[in-house]
Amino acid sequence: MEQRVEIPSDGETLVGTLFRPDGAEGPLSTVVAAGGWCYTKEIVLPHIARIVNEGGVQFLGFDYAGFGESSGKRRQHLDPWQQISDYKNVISYVEGREDVDSDRIGAFGISYSGGHVLILAASDPRIKAITSVVPVVDGYSTMKRVHGETRFADFERAILDDRRARSVGEGGKIAFATLNPSEELSVWPFPRIHEVFHQVKESEAPLHEHWSTTESAELLLNYTVFPYLSRILDKKVLMVVAEGDNITAWDLEIDAFNKVASPHKRLEILPAVSHMSLYSERADTNVAGQLARDFFREHLIS
Repeated sequence: MEQRVEIPSDGETLVGTLFRPDGAEGPLSTVVAAGGWCYTKEIVLPHIARIVNEGGVQFLGFDYAGFGESSGKRRQHLDPWQQISDYKNVISYVEGREDVDSDRIGAFGISYSGGHVLILAASDPRIKAITSVVPVVDGYSTMKRVHGETRFADFERAILDDRRARSVGEGGKIAFATLNPSEELSVWPFPRIHEVFHQVKESEAPLHEHWSTTESAELLLNYTVFPYLSRILDKKVLMVVAEGDNITAWDLEIDAFNKVASPHKRLEILPAVSHMSLYSERADTNVAGQLARDFFREHLIS
């Protein structure tokens, strides 16, 4: 069963889809989830949700403020701390639902939101278990790698120019990804990202827009999960990493996993899955979904 829901969040209205297992009765363990860079709730999350439902767990995927169906005057603006606040407000919403077991709430995140759920695990005591898939764990290190020394200097210069423009009310936007990284600046300079997300927009996520505010890129440079990892003491943590991932950097992800203080953690490294095949190949999406299903079933139901 799928239900459209509206959720208040810091003066905006978030729109989400609640996926409930067929034939379920009474309050259920529930997982809240949002997406990565410029995602709408139709990207990946419904496929993960239906697999998680197989484990008897509800799943609520939502659009951040400013994205998809959610309200927000400033469109396509990624403020990670506002996005984390949106997650927390969604948790407050599900706590009040009669069909939710408020003592058994989890969170799922992928790519940028994969980092967000690590911060959630550290900062929100209502979270019992998280699944973090190919997470962004340090924006500065990741951006410097993916752009390379010379192009990273151009990236920083564009961000500084935008800050000056914003001081007089003229902030601009930047591409999510591009087919010509040497000619056009983007946040994620991988032609494959451009190809896959445009395919996804045509097939299942028509509200996806392939750009963000340039200020979003500046906020990404100052984003890191590392100060929070020692605070994750008693939460159940699953991290799923794609071997050789050169987009969100699998070695940085493994370093972050090793710094999670909780002994209740599990790392899965997928050798035959890439960052982008999680979106383009349903069999690879299913692998991540099945790992999440089994983990949430074990730690939110058992």
